[in-house]
Amino acid sequence: MTTSATPPRATIIHGYGATPADHWFGWLAARLAEAGWASVVPALPEPDSPDPGRWLTATAAAVGTPGAGDLVVGHSLGCLTVLRHLAALPGDWRLGRLVLVAGFVDPLPALPGLDPYVAGAVAGLARIASRTGEVTVLRSDADAYVPAGHTDRLAHLLGVPVRVVPGAGHFLAEEGVTTLPAAL
Repeated sequence: MTTSATPPRATIIHGYGATPADHWFGWLAARLAEAGWASVVPALPEPDSPDPGRWLTATAAAVGTPGAGDLVVGHSLGCLTVLRHLAALPGDWRLGRLVLVAGFVDPLPALPGLDPYVAGAVAGLARIASRTGEVTVLRSDADAYVPAGHTDRLAHLLGVPVRVVPGAGHFLAEEGVTTLPAAL
């Protein structure tokens, strides 16, 4: 009897004001699918008025308990949501790779309306890093929404260097970012 191997899963979590069809999400999902990944970009509820509980529930449903071969990608507010999900997971889970694009864990001066969502520390970042095979943190040198220092601090808390993608802004389609090879 032969059993078919389950393909590794790739879950891409969008950020504030976005949908699965926006920016580089579909491009990345398609490239990963071509490489044999079961890729999904779930739609988080009410992206223009994110509720932390509802976003966390949707993220938990999409990511679940990851496997050692799985990949999770977050963008902007999606990074914070992914980190909160992973931090809350019990047991001895493993994640193959975590990619955080324009991530942060501190309030954003440019978007004070998100302060209630951002409020409260994310406990367990070192635990997340220790249970993840590879963590990549990407930022631009020209992000109008997330200060470079915010993403640099997140990378430091995770114990990894930050990778800078020159001129990528906040990694939005309207800034010309419809592909993101650095996330591959």
